[in-house]
Amino acid sequence: MTQPFPFPVPRRTVLQALGASAAAAAWPSLAQAQAKGKPISIGLPIAQSGPAGVADHADYLNGAKLAAKQINAAGGVKGRPIELRVVDIDIMTPEGTQAAFRKLIDAKVQAIASPFVLIPVPAMTTVANYKAPYLHGNTQQASLDLVRKNPKRYDHIYQIDPPETFYGAGFPLFCEQMEASGAWKPVNRKVHIVTEQIAYTQTITQSAEAQFKARGKYEVAKVTQIQFPVQDWGPVMQDLKRTGAGVIMINHWVAAELAAFAKQFAANPVPGALVYLQYGPSQPEFLTLAGPAAEGMVWGTVYGVYADKQGQTFRDQYKAEYLSKGGVMGLVYTGGGYDTVQLLANAWAQAEPENFAAVNQAIKRLRYRGVNGHYRFDNPNQAPLHYPLETQKLEEGIAHLFFQVQGGQHRIIAPEVLKESAFKAAPWMK
Repeated sequence: MTQPFPFPVPRRTVLQALGASAAAAAWPSLAQAQAKGKPISIGLPIAQSGPAGVADHADYLNGAKLAAKQINAAGGVKGRPIELRVVDIDIMTPEGTQAAFRKLIDAKVQAIASPFVLIPVPAMTTVANYKAPYLHGNTQQASLDLVRKNPKRYDHIYQIDPPETFYGAGFPLFCEQMEASGAWKPVNRKVHIVTEQIAYTQTITQSAEAQFKARGKYEVAKVTQIQFPVQDWGPVMQDLKRTGAGVIMINHWVAAELAAFAKQFAANPVPGALVYLQYGPSQPEFLTLAGPAAEGMVWGTVYGVYADKQGQTFRDQYKAEYLSKGGVMGLVYTGGGYDTVQLLANAWAQAEPENFAAVNQAIKRLRYRGVNGHYRFDNPNQAPLHYPLETQKLEEGIAHLFFQVQGGQHRIIAPEVLKESAFKAAPWMK
């Protein structure tokens, strides 16, 4: 298991960085006085406005800034500071996506790091001939399929997290494990899935339906389609009441809208149901907007900040940097931005940043343990493995985390090896 900068000189560098307190220079350039060589530029397409993605992108940028600050304060990479070049991006359209990536190519950055885009193909085709490493958190099987089917064209593109299919495949397993542990007893074996109509969520729903059927423990009784933005959850609530399922899966990813759902559900719940909200509560505004209605809600992410010693150290550093006056920390892309910059710094410790071919080979050789899990890209997908469905060893993959809101805080309740707290009966279960 490696830590940031596994090689002799850089390893000393990062250990010094963990205790560094030097302030960062003005964003978006974070070059530090301690690192005086030619800057190494990472291009970040970050959504700064729009109807979706802004919170996650802000989390990612904050994590990247923190990593760059620590590395630069301790001397950079071989004396060269890491510089973040940020451009705005419209992740909702192919044209907006392409425009942002072209700007970064024109700037001749040494790498591109993206939290995610909603339409992966335009981004990937835009950078196809610019062979600087492109690391992204798209969480999409479509991205992996392109890399696997076109290995020469996309050999410099890496997904930092498992694909969305595991949201669907992992949730039935979670339900079975919770029941087997005795922590939860289903009131019935019906599952009601409420799903948004974009390709990402439709893929998750299809995967969940297939896995529930294949595993045979629970039956998908109803699938209700919704469309972003959700103006009123009333019709959905009526549908949920009619079905009366013991398991409710809300397959939506926008925190503000899930908070609105939580309020309506808490006011008139389906008695005894396990309520699972796919991913969206990871965004900081969920707890703020939902308030007490969030209590007892379960949510999951195939990519998130662990609460082990390494993860907790990062959480503490992040809160000290950005939340010293209070607030809620995002628990997904904060770690993603941090880990990505550390990954790149590891690769640049082995190869000159301008030598894209050598850097890409270094990335493929890496075995890196970050705050969000264990990364390796030496496979046809050029993506880390999902724990536990692709690897049974925690230190060989990225763990699928399940959280429950307890006492107004997010607590990891699964997998067992990483849990902070046991599952607790939600208010509508008592």
